[in-house]
Parts: sequence; structure tokens; C-alpha cells
Amino acid sequence: MLDGHRPRKALGQNFLHDPGVLSKIVAAIAPQPGDHMVEIGPGLGALTRPLLEKVEHLHVIELDRDLAARLRAEFPPDRLTVHETDALKFDFASLGDALRIVGNLPYNISSPLLFHLADYAEQIRDMHFMLQKEVVDRMAAEPDTPDYGRLSVMLQARFRIAKLFNVPPGAFRPPPKVDSAVVRLAPLPPEAIPYRNARSFAEVVARAFGQRRKTLRNTLKNLVAAEQLTALGIDPGRRGETLSVAEFAKISQLLR
Repeated sequence: MLDGHRPRKALGQNFLHDPGVLSKIVAAIAPQPGDHMVEIGPGLGALTRPLLEKVEHLHVIELDRDLAARLRAEFPPDRLTVHETDALKFDFASLGDALRIVGNLPYNISSPLLFHLADYAEQIRDMHFMLQKEVVDRMAAEPDTPDYGRLSVMLQARFRIAKLFNVPPGAFRPPPKVDSAVVRLAPLPPEAIPYRNARSFAEVVARAFGQRRKTLRNTLKNLVAAEQLTALGIDPGRRGETLSVAEFAKISQLLR
């Protein structure tokens, strides 16, 4: 039990409690009074409290109704707005623009939540998240490395990604079985987004990584001919994991 709350395994609840780590996270975020700040998964409020010392108002998204009730009881509504809902279904555009989104994300939904947030990149100023270290390594991975995959390409096509620091299991209660890391994502300006059509780009990337060991000639055969790849300067005998984000974008522009 933590302050009378039993962590719910089904919701992936591991509560950050280390004061040193919390201070590092707040320093990395560098919140300012007028910032439009949103926290996902505030839990027991360990990060919520130091954020509210810096910003005038904070939106939080909390699925656990008991934790949502505790937050409403502790903080007045003019300082804290509690959205008691699933972040995977939340319409972040409803909160306006220049959003600064932060949180200790449940590891069991981190990848789908990152894809969901990518849909709101135009409304986001930056994001700072605590995630499983393995996920952060995949997000920031370079082509032709073991960690490079669909998550790497899809996020790097929309965001500048910077891994900030690692966090050991002992910083949480209960401690998870894996190491964690804090990452910063900043949306690319529109002119820097490499593709023209998001749906075509996503389809090419999904196909290329659907069967990692197969070559582009096989994974993309129903989308793009080998001759078209060659004309782009891309060897159809390569595998998807060797392509840069820019090369995926070039291929996607062949699709209607």
C-alpha cells in the first residue's frame, strides 16, 4: 500500500518517489508560469506537486478513479483540472495549442500512446516522458541497428528525439523489473516533415517491418515494383531495417 493506495498491476502502476529523479525531470522540463502543461498518469501526484509550484494551471489525465478523486481533493480546480479518462482515447486537441505534455507512462501502453500523441503533433510544443529504457532506445535508434524499427521511423519522422537520462527500478514503488529512461520529443516544423502523405508513409513503414528478415522486394511487392526502388537509388535487396527515414519517405511518395 502507498499512502493508502494499492498499486493496480492491470493499469501498470509504478509510482515514482525518488526526490533526486523528480528534481532532474522538472529541471529537464524547465516549466514556466504561462506554460500550457498536461500530465499523463499523475498517480499519487509526485510530479504534479513540483509542476504546480512552477505553472499557474495544470491539466492531468488519470484513468484510476480513486487517484482522480484524491487529486481533486488535494488541489483546487482553478489550479488543477482532472480528466478522468483513458489517455489512449483522449482528444488532446481539445486542450488547445502549444501543449507541453509530461508523464510517467504505463509501460504496457507506451507504444500505442506515443502513436496516438503523434496525431496531435501540430498542437504540441514538446513532450517529456518516463518510459521503459528499451522503448526509449527504440525511439532514438539509428538505421541498421537491432533497436531500429517501426516505432523509430514513425516517431523520428515527426519529432526530434533526445534520450536524457536513465532511471533505476529503485526510484519507483513498487519497483518495476526493468530500467527506465526519460526522453524528450519536440515536433519537427512542417517544412522538415519528410513525407507528403502520412497514410502512405505509415503503410510503407508497416509493410517493411512486418517481416523484418525479408527484403524490400518481397515486403513491398504489392505496393512498389523493384524497378521503381532501383530508380530511387534504393536496392530492392535491402531490408527495411537498413533504410533511413528519408528513404522511407521517398518510397512513400510513389504511392497514390
